[in-house]
Amino acid sequence: MREFADGELAETVRIYPSFTRGYPVAVYTVGELFVELHIVIQGRKDLANQLYEQLREGIESGRLAAGVQLPPSRLLAAQLGLSRKTVSDTYSRLTYENFLVGKIGSGTFVNTPNTPIPRQQATADLASLERVKQWQDISLPLRHPTRQTTLRRDFIGGATAKTQFPHDEWRRCTQFALRQMSQARGFYSQPEGLTPLRGAIAGHIAFARGVKCTADDVVVCNGAQQALDLIARVLIEPGCTVAVEDPGYTPARLLFAAQGARVVGVPVDGEGIIVEQIPDNAHAIYVTPSHQMPLGMPMSVARRQALLEKASRIGAIIIEDDYDSEFRYEGRPTDSLQSMDRFGVVAYVGTFSKTLLPELRLGYAVLPEVMLEAVIKAKQLTDWHTSTLPQWALTKFIGEGLLNKHIRRCHGIYAGRRDRILTRLAGDLAPWMQAIPSTAGFHMAVMFNVPLDLDRLIERARTEEIGLYPLTGFYADTPAGDGLILGFGAIETLDIDPALDCVRELLKAIAG
Repeated sequence: MREFADGELAETVRIYPSFTRGYPVAVYTVGELFVELHIVIQGRKDLANQLYEQLREGIESGRLAAGVQLPPSRLLAAQLGLSRKTVSDTYSRLTYENFLVGKIGSGTFVNTPNTPIPRQQATADLASLERVKQWQDISLPLRHPTRQTTLRRDFIGGATAKTQFPHDEWRRCTQFALRQMSQARGFYSQPEGLTPLRGAIAGHIAFARGVKCTADDVVVCNGAQQALDLIARVLIEPGCTVAVEDPGYTPARLLFAAQGARVVGVPVDGEGIIVEQIPDNAHAIYVTPSHQMPLGMPMSVARRQALLEKASRIGAIIIEDDYDSEFRYEGRPTDSLQSMDRFGVVAYVGTFSKTLLPELRLGYAVLPEVMLEAVIKAKQLTDWHTSTLPQWALTKFIGEGLLNKHIRRCHGIYAGRRDRILTRLAGDLAPWMQAIPSTAGFHMAVMFNVPLDLDRLIERARTEEIGLYPLTGFYADTPAGDGLILGFGAIETLDIDPALDCVRELLKAIAG
């Protein structure tokens, strides 16, 4: 390593000699900045133009980003074996063409362009263009807002309030996780997840949801969505049939279709999915039996038994998405569908996104023996394993009883919010809408009693910093009724009444 002090820079510049395919490569750092220049000088002809073309290409391609400082001409010349005049002339030419800008006493920098440089587009004869377009055309109606687009009073479903998250306890568990990782040998971890965490999950869901499993049956995933993806990779081949609830969880339906499945929407009634309408050639049946997504009703025991028997008869796997049923407010707790399975046909999917935070991306699947090893191999080929840092932290969090404590505390908060919304729906909002009965989770569905312009209501609500979301995006084949999905996990309790007051006034103006 050679060190140079140069008048063009206020800080020490370090040049690290390197070579690529026998040609010199200039690598330099300025303070915290690290930039690698791949400048290949061939022969001794047209040296200035060679340097000019490669620097310009680096700027236009974005490899040399706006604001990046280039090395002083003397240092780059020494590294590449050129004269300083050659480098200086090249810098001057690029500066004249507005690619570079010189700052007295600081150095030479890549200029910030007034208009973005267009990227080269893929050619129309791309062999996979049709497949690429299929993915591009997928509509994602349930994307959550960014920090910049979040509304003040948001009834978004599937989200929790960050104010309820036990930051101090999680921070302590993360410190434990860092100590555990420091003792590891630095190898990749097991694709199925850390054994202590799998054991902790098995114990928790046996207690909370009646799931019958051991640690060996559990696969830790990056959220429930990856669990669904892995199961689909193993079960689905192009053209095969997958039955889903209609209305139902849209990302699951889109995922199965993206894997090449023929997705068939099966209507639901007050007891859940109508089993008689499930196609006999279905390879998989996706259901949310404990808290139907999005309508909210639980599947009856008789309907569950009929579903299990049909899946066994036609050779289908039931994918049970038990996404938020740890929060139950009325009646006797209902165990999971998996707890009733005597045929070995239920793949149980759970998540900590609803009990903790969606950003943690921690979920799991409890799988029948017939497909367990295949899913573990699919997991390894997909991303090798879920990050071990949050796995160790969650192991500690569950082991110390902090998860159950957190669920109990949130249960009281969500129950209060739910009661407040139901009181308003039964009171001053009753002329316009009514709730579909639901006993679990932290969202409910409401249907309108009068015809109205739903898009206009949602748009007007957004101008008042209120987030309302229609049910229409959850329907595929079944005709959709006018309604909303009201989530009460993310909205603060004190914001519910002012938000619903505003909704009432908007309904008066729009629907009369």
